Amino acid sequence: MRPARPAASSVRPRAEVRPQGQQAAAAAARRGTARGPLPQAAVLAPAPSAPARSYLTTQDLEMVRQSLAARMAYAEAPVRTHQLLQSAPAVPPPAWEAYHPSQGWQRQPHHLSQEELWTRVREESKADADAEPVLASFFHSTVLAHRSLQQALAFVLANKLSGPTLFSTQIKQITEDVYASDPGIIDAAMADLEAVLDRDPACEKYSQALLHFKGYQAIQSHRVAHHLWLNGREALALMLQSRISEAFHVDIHPAARLGRGILLDHATGVVIGETASIGDNVSMLHHVTLGGSGVGKGTRHPQVGHGVLLGAGVTVLGPVTLGPGAKVGAGSVVVTDLEPHSVAVGVPARIIKRAVSSDPSEDMDQIGFLLDYVI
Repeated sequence: MRPARPAASSVRPRAEVRPQGQQAAAAAARRGTARGPLPQAAVLAPAPSAPARSYLTTQDLEMVRQSLAARMAYAEAPVRTHQLLQSAPAVPPPAWEAYHPSQGWQRQPHHLSQEELWTRVREESKADADAEPVLASFFHSTVLAHRSLQQALAFVLANKLSGPTLFSTQIKQITEDVYASDPGIIDAAMADLEAVLDRDPACEKYSQALLHFKGYQAIQSHRVAHHLWLNGREALALMLQSRISEAFHVDIHPAARLGRGILLDHATGVVIGETASIGDNVSMLHHVTLGGSGVGKGTRHPQVGHGVLLGAGVTVLGPVTLGPGAKVGAGSVVVTDLEPHSVAVGVPARIIKRAVSSDPSEDMDQIGFLLDYVI
């Protein structure tokens, strides 16, 4: 026999079981709306007597309007070539020599010299080959058969990027020539390797990132393509960009400028546009987009300062500037400038904290703002 339904007086109203804490109230105040979904009638056909409701506050709309006006007023370069990068504002140099992640890359006492790092990579690879004989030939061909980090890295990238019409031997020779003409690229590769080991708890040794982390490999491939682009070999640079996108699922235009000590964690789905600029010590996760503002020929992509952390799925649109040490929460959409050492979250992103003393790209704290983060 079906039990009788309780009396109406014993049923708690729906409103009583909803969260009523300060967090819910603060969230509603920040968004400028009451808690709950927007009524369908208000979306489709608002009544004349009741104004349409919006999740955007007046302040949000004003920020978007100012951003759009700034983009429309941006000067355009006369020619669409790699020379348009000259119109992009340069990332400011470090203000002092003491190490500070948001002020640019500086070698730390625990970081290794090139000779020490290469010796460590060989030792790690030899130990792995001894422990796993099935991979002995792999470690021999990628690391142990080479005399330097440059040769090993060129071999790894060549075999990742080669295809039916661009052979691994060709890419290896091109990469080694680039390293010989610009030793700073290897210095940047070492800084990136140290960044992975410092910030990614899943990385236990240098050889792991060098041989297996596609985010690291994508950045090193881009550095080669960027060198070719700046030296007038644009067709080859674009070919490498295409292969990087196919091999690593990372699309970085060869004209984009990247600093040192970059961590591209997981990397899948990362898109960085042509006139984007990224400073030193930047950390970003998968599905980050640094997108453009339209079809203009001038600087139309974000300018990311030193020490910035971009969480998973962050989208930054237009020639906005993210100040040094800024942090953007996962899934946020940034359309306006962010102050240095600030925390921004939401769609569109709003600053919820200022003058943050820590360096987000170093501590990789992606959940410290969750109590303030409401979409």
